[in-house]
Amino acid sequence: MSKAFLAEDFLLDNKFSIDLYEKFASALPILDYHNHLSPKDVAENRKFNNITEAWLEGDHYKWRAMRMNGINEKYCTGNASPEEKFLQWANTVPQTLLNPLYHWSHLELKRYFGINELLNKSTGREIYEKASAALQLESFHTHSLLTKMKVEIICTTDDPADDLSYHQQFAKQNSGFKMYPTFRPDKAYTTEIPAAYNSYLDKLSSTSNVFIQSFDDLLQALKNRIDFFDGLGCRASDHGLSYLYFDEDSLSKAPTHFKKITSGQTLTTIERDQLRAAVLINLCKIYKERNWSQQFHLGALRNNNTRIYNKVGGDTGHDSIGDYPQALGLSLFLDQLDKTDQLTQTIIYNLNPADNEIFATMIGNFCDGSVPGKIQWGSGWWFNDQQAGMEEQLRTLSLMGLLSQFVGMVTDSRSFLSFSRHEYFRRILCNFMGTEMEKGRMPGDVTLAGDLISNVCYYNTKKYFRF
Repeated sequence: MSKAFLAEDFLLDNKFSIDLYEKFASALPILDYHNHLSPKDVAENRKFNNITEAWLEGDHYKWRAMRMNGINEKYCTGNASPEEKFLQWANTVPQTLLNPLYHWSHLELKRYFGINELLNKSTGREIYEKASAALQLESFHTHSLLTKMKVEIICTTDDPADDLSYHQQFAKQNSGFKMYPTFRPDKAYTTEIPAAYNSYLDKLSSTSNVFIQSFDDLLQALKNRIDFFDGLGCRASDHGLSYLYFDEDSLSKAPTHFKKITSGQTLTTIERDQLRAAVLINLCKIYKERNWSQQFHLGALRNNNTRIYNKVGGDTGHDSIGDYPQALGLSLFLDQLDKTDQLTQTIIYNLNPADNEIFATMIGNFCDGSVPGKIQWGSGWWFNDQQAGMEEQLRTLSLMGLLSQFVGMVTDSRSFLSFSRHEYFRRILCNFMGTEMEKGRMPGDVTLAGDLISNVCYYNTKKYFRF
């Protein structure tokens, strides 16, 4: 007998899975320790004018699918009206069958708006009007949207030069949940374009009150910003990189490379790698002093389409999986910090699934017994953030590490309607465990498996980040 779409047993294939989800996962609050939500929208408790603002604004997943479906750019990032954009998305949704967007879209409509109709060309206008009308109610402003999903913590992603004024504004409010900044210093070591890099240094100089003329000045400016972030509750840094790199000359040659680029000269690839490694090594040592966790998102091949990038910019759906070598650079980098016991809690995320086993085994090299799960292999990221990718990550982590110490799911999203992805992950996790129980590969002890599930969904994260 076939199942109904998005029924109570959605993604749960047996009684064990259903019991695990209902008893140990479904009611747990959400600790979303990595996302790209707007601190301004949170601090100002933004009211969205329509579902397009809430759902399509900045969502490059949807834009990418729309382009693949032959939808003109004006309906993605262009000047079409909000209703026109939504209707083009409605036309696209039926074509996303078997893509996670189909699941996510309908799960979000159901959980946030109580809309059970399938989104398509014929239902698009009615759903647009119904959801947009709901968003005018105070119970659908951003604070309420987060509270509806039982969100306790959100950690945004913030540049060191950001003044964090919206975090300060929000800290004075009593919203029922907490928002912390995350230190994302990518621009401090992104040196491909000298003019852009030097322009960023000017901005960082102003915010940090350090006149940056030397490599040591750069480190002092970043340390000042770390202190400021820490004062607002920051628990973690985050870094988006193609790969991690370290060699013996990185630290000694960094000041010379820095002088070269600040004079307007272009660095070679090895010089860029060495300067970036030196900045990161120094930052990671400070993170350790502050008892922060550090996150490394590795392996994206970004901004592939030059023509569209020049037109609409980055983070618009033109990135893909890269095939960079990861193992040796990652090992050398982590080992350099560990040699002096200056390696803090670390989460590594891979975009290329071919690197799954590399990342799953790398984490065990640097766990030293000081903290459970000190080095983590992060949840399925970006193109791996779907059922098969999550299942493979859980399976590989179980076989080569300790799933029991995993810190679980993040939305990694710009949308306030994305928090049902935690439910999506929890259902997949419960079904993964329940299936093993059904097949006799695990004891049929729901409490034993349930303790692991509740830890992965909530308690491990709470302990790891000191929430």
